[in-house]
Amino acid sequence: MTSVLLIDDDFELTALLGEYLEQQGFRVSVAGDGERAFGRILEARADIVVLDIMMPKVSGLAVLRRIRAESTVPVLMLTARGDEADRIMGLNLGADDYLAKPCSPAELAARIRAILRRTLPPEDQINESASVQREGSLSIDRQRRIATWAGATLGLTGVEFNLLDVLVSQTGKPVSRADLSLQGLGRALAAYDRAVDVHVSSIRQKLGTFQDGRSPIQSLRGVGYVFVRE
Repeated sequence: MTSVLLIDDDFELTALLGEYLEQQGFRVSVAGDGERAFGRILEARADIVVLDIMMPKVSGLAVLRRIRAESTVPVLMLTARGDEADRIMGLNLGADDYLAKPCSPAELAARIRAILRRTLPPEDQINESASVQREGSLSIDRQRRIATWAGATLGLTGVEFNLLDVLVSQTGKPVSRADLSLQGLGRALAAYDRAVDVHVSSIRQKLGTFQDGRSPIQSLRGVGYVFVRE
């Protein structure tokens, strides 16, 4: 059973969301503030964390920093509608995606499933040799969901791995932001949505560069991104 950890100080909302998620087959645990969240993150051993950004005592962003210092568990942020600054900061800190509040329980469940489909390894693993793709200094191991550059592990989040995998699988071919959102985040690209761009920026920072200093991921204005060979 998939485990979800809800971190939110709105008790009525967490009760509503938790009841719906349990009806959908999820196992749900709850932390009502940032301080309690620290103790529950490892204790709950959740498959995904749903984290409210605006919380008393310890902010959601501080909780997110702590999570990313210790774990690669997928994190879905809940943010105030229109609060772009917090969304971008959360994505920069390693959140996988965001959902604006108020949200419907059905929308949250759908978003959770979309993230998990793209971050948890499939049960029927393909053979190891067929799962590895190498492009110059980069190696993508799809079975173990690990990416390395010149032998060093990149430490990508689940969504970052997905996006890099999409780009590398189409090396030399432009991939639109809309396709990256669908294949990497599991959702359609919304108007003014910068999630893909923030994630790609983070991947670039973790990747190595060519001898001339260029990143292997190049931007194509008005189109999207392309992974290029040196």
